[in-house]
Amino acid sequence: MKRILITGEKSYIGEAVKRFIQQEPDKYIVDVIKTRGLIPIPEMFSSYDVVFNAAGVAHMKETKENRHLYYDVNRDLAIDIARAAKEAGVKQFILLSSMSVYGKTTGYIAKSDTPDPITAYGKSKLQADEAIRKLEDENFAFACLRPPMVYGNGCTGNYQKLRAFALKSPVFPQYDNKRSMLYIGNLCDFVKNVIDFERSGLFFPQNGEYANTSKMVQLIAEAHGKKIRLTPAFNRAIGLAPAGVVKKVFGELIYEPSDIADKYGFRESIILSEMEEETGNVKAETGIHTKT
Repeated sequence: MKRILITGEKSYIGEAVKRFIQQEPDKYIVDVIKTRGLIPIPEMFSSYDVVFNAAGVAHMKETKENRHLYYDVNRDLAIDIARAAKEAGVKQFILLSSMSVYGKTTGYIAKSDTPDPITAYGKSKLQADEAIRKLEDENFAFACLRPPMVYGNGCTGNYQKLRAFALKSPVFPQYDNKRSMLYIGNLCDFVKNVIDFERSGLFFPQNGEYANTSKMVQLIAEAHGKKIRLTPAFNRAIGLAPAGVVKKVFGELIYEPSDIADKYGFRESIILSEMEEETGNVKAETGIHTKT
C-alpha cells in the first residue's frame, strides 16, 4: 500500500486526483493538506511514499501588486515542500507545472525545446521545476508534469468561457485548428500511472487526440441538447487577428505526441464534463488553483 500526500487542499486537480486514486482503498492511502501559511518540515512528510504538489496560484490577472504571490507559492513553497519531503525520505515527488513555461500561445512544442516563459506564472513554475530537479537522486524521484489546458466538470479557466459561448450563441466560427488539451479524468489516470510505476522525468500529459475549438464548442452545446451552427464566415478575420484572445482561442498550440492519456475519448470527456448531476467535484477558487 502506498501512502500519498497531496499538497493544496481544495485544489481542483488535487481533489480530483484524490477521489480517483481513493477508488482503490486497498492499494492507496491519500491525504491532503492546506498550504496557506505552511512552513514545511520533514516531520510532515515522513510517513509518505509520494508527495504530489498541486498547490499554485493561477487564473488571476497579473499585476505589480500580486506578482509576488506567484513566486511565493508556485516557486518558493513548492521548493521548500520538495526539500522537506526529500529530507523525510519520500521516494517520489510529483510537481504540477504548466505549458506556460514555454511562453507560447501558438505553435508546436517538443520536449527538446528551451522554455521561455513571459509571465510571472510561467516564470515561477519554471524556476520551481529547475530547482527541484537539482534535488533528484537515486532515492528521490522527480516527475514534472506540464499539462496543457485542463478541463472537466467544475473546472475554471478558458473552458468555462467556451462553455458560456456554446450555451448562449446560436453560431460559432468553423475554424480548423488543433490544440493539446487534457480532460481531468485522463490527468488523474496519468498521475496514478506515474505513481504506480514510480516514473520520473518531464511529462506532457495530453488527450489521445488534438482538440479542435469549434468541435469542442459544438459538443458542449450538443451535451445540453442545443444546436449551434458553425460558420466559416469569420475565418478571414480570425486568420488576420493579431496575437491576443482570438489567437489564444483559435490558434494552433500543440505538444509533440507523447505521454498520451486516453482513458476517456474526446467526445466522452465533454459529455462527462457537462453532466449536470452532482459529481462531488470541488470548484477551485477564482484566480487560485487551491485555497492555500
